[in-house]
Amino acid sequence: MPYFYRRPLWLVSVLLATLFIATSTLPTKANAQINAKSVVKTEQVRAELVAHAPEGVGSDKTVWVGLLIEHQPHWHTYWKNSGDSGLPTVLEWDLPKGVSAGELAWPLPKKLKLGTLINYGYEDKVLLSVPISIAPDFRPSLFSSALNIKLKARWLVCRTECIPQEGEFALSIPTQGSTVSNGADFAAAWSAQPQALSAQGSSVQIQGQSLRVVVANLPAQLQGQTLDFFTETPEVINPSAPWKQAWQGPLWVAEVPVSAQRSNSPSLMHVVLTAGSTGWRSELPVTGVWPSMTTPAALTPVIQQNPLAATGPQAPVGLGISFLGALVGALLGGLILNLMPCVFPVLAIKVLAFTRHENDTRGHRLSGLAYTAGVVLSFMALGLLLIGLRLAGESLGWGFQLQNPWVVAGLAALFTVIGLNLAGVFEFGQFAPSSLASLQLRHPVADAFLTGVLAVAVASPCTAPFMGASLGLAVNLPAPQALLIFATIGLGLALPYLVASWVPALAHALPRPGVWMETFRKLMALPMFATVVWLVWVLGQQSGIDGAAALLALLLALSGILWSLTLPGSSGRLIAFILIALGAWSTWGLGPNVIKSEVGSLVPDRSARWQPWSAGQVQALVEEGQIVFVDFTAAWCVSCQYNKKTTLADSQVLADFDARRVQLLRADWTRRDPAITAALAQLGRNGVPVYVFYKKGAAPVLLSEILSVAEVRSALAGL
Repeated sequence: MPYFYRRPLWLVSVLLATLFIATSTLPTKANAQINAKSVVKTEQVRAELVAHAPEGVGSDKTVWVGLLIEHQPHWHTYWKNSGDSGLPTVLEWDLPKGVSAGELAWPLPKKLKLGTLINYGYEDKVLLSVPISIAPDFRPSLFSSALNIKLKARWLVCRTECIPQEGEFALSIPTQGSTVSNGADFAAAWSAQPQALSAQGSSVQIQGQSLRVVVANLPAQLQGQTLDFFTETPEVINPSAPWKQAWQGPLWVAEVPVSAQRSNSPSLMHVVLTAGSTGWRSELPVTGVWPSMTTPAALTPVIQQNPLAATGPQAPVGLGISFLGALVGALLGGLILNLMPCVFPVLAIKVLAFTRHENDTRGHRLSGLAYTAGVVLSFMALGLLLIGLRLAGESLGWGFQLQNPWVVAGLAALFTVIGLNLAGVFEFGQFAPSSLASLQLRHPVADAFLTGVLAVAVASPCTAPFMGASLGLAVNLPAPQALLIFATIGLGLALPYLVASWVPALAHALPRPGVWMETFRKLMALPMFATVVWLVWVLGQQSGIDGAAALLALLLALSGILWSLTLPGSSGRLIAFILIALGAWSTWGLGPNVIKSEVGSLVPDRSARWQPWSAGQVQALVEEGQIVFVDFTAAWCVSCQYNKKTTLADSQVLADFDARRVQLLRADWTRRDPAITAALAQLGRNGVPVYVFYKKGAAPVLLSEILSVAEVRSALAGL
C-alpha cells in the first residue's frame, strides 16, 4: 500500500500552521520601514498623519493629531453622516500606555450633488483632528524620547465612481520642544468646527412621517436668512428630499420628512445648521413616536428562476425566502461544493481509503460520522465567527477570510505542501514524529474528523448555487436558526462521503488496491497545484504583481525546504540548513510585499464596457432611465471567474446589453468593502457571486449564482 494512504491528510495543516505562525510573526526590517510612513499617496488623495504640540508632550500639555487629506480635483471623501450614499472616514488609533484619543472633531461638510443624490463630505483639503490626552503615568520608549503614534485609516474616495482605500501611518512626536509645522492646518480645521449651541428651547418633534425641528438661541443677525441643515445621525432623513424652513421670531423651524429607508430611531439628534462657512451644533431631544421602519417595495429583490431548479413561475425570494426554503438551499449548495476543484481531491482520496479495508463496515461508518461531524462543526464555527463579528459592527460576508492576504498566502502554502506530498516529493513520516505520523492508525476517527475540518477550510471561499439566499437570510436570523443553516450547508458538503461510508456496496464496487492508486495519487496533485495558481492570482489582485512574485518565491523556498528534509546523511542536513536559512531570509525580505495593500480597482477590467460600482452611481443611472446590470464579484470566487469568462463574455449577451444600452457595473469584493457588504445585505445576500438588474419603477431582478446565457437574455427581455 502506498505510504500516502497510511498518513492522515490533515497532518499537513498542522505542519504548515507551525511554520506559518513562526515566519509571519518575525519582526522585519522591511515592516519597520513600512510602519514608519506618515504619508500615503494614491491617484486620488494624499493622506498624512500630522501633529500639533506647541508646548511639547506632557500631562498638562495640549496635543492634537489628525489625518490631513488632500483630494485631487473632483474627488471627495465623506463626513460622519455621508448622506444618500458613501461611507465616513474611520480612524483606528494604536497608542502607548497612558495615552488616549478623544472624539474626532469633524469640520463642517459640504453638500455634494450627484444626479438626484445629495452627500455630505469634503473636497480639496481637510484635516480630521483628534485631541490626545496624556496621563501622568505615560513613559516614552526606552529607545526614544518621543510619543509614538500609529494609525490605521479607511476612507471611501469618490468622483462618479467610488474607491475604498486604507493606509497605515506612524508618527513620532518629540516629548521636549514644540511641534507646530502644521499649525495653520489645525487652525483652519478648528475654525471650521460648528459652534456649540444651547439646546434650551429647542426640540425635535415627530409628526407622522415628518420631523418638526425647532432651534433657539441662534445669533440674532441670522434671523430671516436661509440656513443649511444637517443631521449627524445617519439614515434618519432623506438628504435629497424637499423640506421647508421658516423663522418664527427668534426660532428657526423646519419640517423635514423622515427617510423611507430609516434604520435609526434616536432619542437625541445632533443637528448642525450652517450659514456660509459658519455652523452651529446642538443636541436636541426627540419627542413623539417614530413611524415603523419598512423597506419600500422597490427595494425588495425578485429572484430570477434558477435554471437548475424545477420549472415554474418566478417567485419573490431574496429577503422573503422562507426558513424551510433556506434549509433546502443550504443542503443543495453544500452538495455542489463537493465539485469545487480544491474540495474534490479531498473527497476522492477519502472515498478511495475504503479500498484498504473494504470489509470493515463498522470502521467506514465511524469514519463517515466523524468526517461529517468535522465538516458540520467547522461550518457552524465559521458561521458563529461571522455572525459574532457582524454583531460587533464589522462589515463582513461569506468568504471574508479570503479578503485577507495572509489567509490567501497561507492557503497557497497549504495546497503547495499537499500537492508536493501527493506528487511523491516527500512523505510526512520522513520528518514527522512517528507518534504523530501514525495517529491515523491509532485514531482513524480523529483523522476523519480533522479531514472534515480541512475540507471546510478549502471550501469556504465558494458560494455554490442555492447557497446565496440561504446565507443572506442566515446572518439576519437569531443565532440558533442561523447556525442551523450553516450546519445544513456542512451536512450537504459531507453527505456524499457519509452515504458512501454507510453503503457497503460502494466499497465493494471500487477497484482493488494496486499500482493504479499511486498513479491516482499523483494525478490528484494537479488540482492542488491548479488551486495554488488561482490563489497566487488572487493575491496579485490584492497586493499587486510584486506581492504575487514574492509569494511565488516563498512557495519555491518552502518546496526546497520540504525536499531537503528527505535527503539522507550529513550532506542532506547541510543542504537542509542552507535552504531553511534562505527561506527565513526570503520571508524576512519578501514577506511585507505579500500583504501590502494595492490601492485602486482590485480586479482591473481594461474594457470600457465595465465600470466600477458605487451605490450612488447605480441610483443616479436608474433615475436617468438606464437599465443597470451589476456584477458583485471577487478574485477569490471561483464561480465569479467562471461566469465572467463564459456567460458574461458571450457575444449574444453582450449584443443584448449593447442593444438595450445597459450600463454594466462591477462591484469588486476581493478586499473588504463595507459599501458592497451593505449592498449585498440589502439584496438579501451575504456572499458573491450576485448578479442583479436595476430599472426605474421595477424591483431589482436577481439572477442565479451559476449564470446561463438563456437566463441573462430572458431576464433582460423581461425588463
